[in-house]
Amino acid sequence: MKKAFLQGSILAIIALLVWFGYSQIDYLKLFKVKQKSVQLEQKLGDLIWDNLQHTEDIVTNDTLVKTLDKLIKPICEANDIERDSIKVHIIAKDEVNAFALPNKHLVVYTGLITDCKRQEAVQGVLGHEIAHITHNHVMKKLSKEIGFSVLLSTVSGGNGGQMMKEIFKTLSSSAYDRSLEKEADISSVDYMIEANIDPKPLADFMYQMAQDKALPDGFEWISTHPESEERAKYIMDYIKGKKLKSKPTLSEKEWKEFKDKTENY
Repeated sequence: MKKAFLQGSILAIIALLVWFGYSQIDYLKLFKVKQKSVQLEQKLGDLIWDNLQHTEDIVTNDTLVKTLDKLIKPICEANDIERDSIKVHIIAKDEVNAFALPNKHLVVYTGLITDCKRQEAVQGVLGHEIAHITHNHVMKKLSKEIGFSVLLSTVSGGNGGQMMKEIFKTLSSSAYDRSLEKEADISSVDYMIEANIDPKPLADFMYQMAQDKALPDGFEWISTHPESEERAKYIMDYIKGKKLKSKPTLSEKEWKEFKDKTENY
């Protein structure tokens, strides 16, 4: 009887402490902080993209835009990712690069498309960047490396132009923390498996680039994602033993035409 009473008393004390802890949380304040973060991300993304439209050669060719969309669609559909929420843009640039911006903007350089031997490699890179978006890595990186207050000041008109360039440089030419990179890699592989896309060409793409010890200028996606060989290995280890069903999204003819038109844009 005493034992039961003691156990009951302990449980009551624990419940009281838990209730007290939750009662100290200012939910209204938390909600406002989250709301501000969302508004900040939206403004930042749109400001950066507006700036890019005035400084970069944006690909508007309907065939190229629709073909890239065709590569992205199965990834989104198979993984319950709202396709229309991701704003995908192609920029005519020889650099082998793709990167995510705030407010779900995803930028792909033509150099990445023309350099990939397999369409699945492009899809793997796209999946990687989509994972950065869905896991909120973009704002985590900016908050850590630039600072939340500086970002707020930027969208409020504090130090616009120069800071926009700094933010863009941070996202397009510097790596995320290794833990975030690995999370994006594995998420991309999971996305591909769900969509019946072979993830091995993504590992091959990383491995082949890692073998070139003197990367030429322009291989931004590899040079800003360090330890490419190590990443290729853990991707292959991750898919080992898994039953992979794969079906190319584009026909060989469509893929070749897409690459040729992109290269000659």
